[in-house]
Amino acid sequence: MVSTSMVRLLEKVRACKVCEPHLPLGAKPVLAASSQSRILLIGQAPGRKVHETGIAWNDPSGDNLSNWLGLDKEQFYNPDLVAIVPMGFCYPGAGKSGDLPPRPECAPLWHAKLLEKMPHIILTVLIGRYAQGYYLKDRAYKTLTETVQHYKEYLPQYLPLPHPSPRNRIWQQRNPWFEEEVLPELRQRVQRALK
Repeated sequence: MVSTSMVRLLEKVRACKVCEPHLPLGAKPVLAASSQSRILLIGQAPGRKVHETGIAWNDPSGDNLSNWLGLDKEQFYNPDLVAIVPMGFCYPGAGKSGDLPPRPECAPLWHAKLLEKMPHIILTVLIGRYAQGYYLKDRAYKTLTETVQHYKEYLPQYLPLPHPSPRNRIWQQRNPWFEEEVLPELRQRVQRALK
């Protein structure tokens, strides 16, 4: 059943232009959510390709993420199963070594309102330092690696992950425990949440 209040809220979010003066390509909020969503993915902000297509995680990072979750594309892009609510909804622009951080306005302005309309969320996946810092606050460790290593401390509500960018392959090679221990736990919890 479609929640009209959620539909109205998503329309407001997608029309948001609060930080447009700071965005090189203008405001184009990208997110996906439903009042029926079971899993919530909170990442950083859309990249340039996502900005152009308007489809969240529509890049090699998204391919890696759906693989990590053990979901096919149909499941991954079904908002009744998976909500995608980044820390920043718009492409923030490029920096010296990758994209700029997500704009700080989005999460405080919209996240609580969106979460209130998603009562069926079973698992929230915190992807990267920005999401982990915002949601785990002083419970996050000094480094992303330590936070992800201690993922069991945040279960069953949260599961922290590194960014699934192909550039992070070196990190994965240096931290084989991630693939051996964290990913099987993640997939198991995702499957449980979808039942």
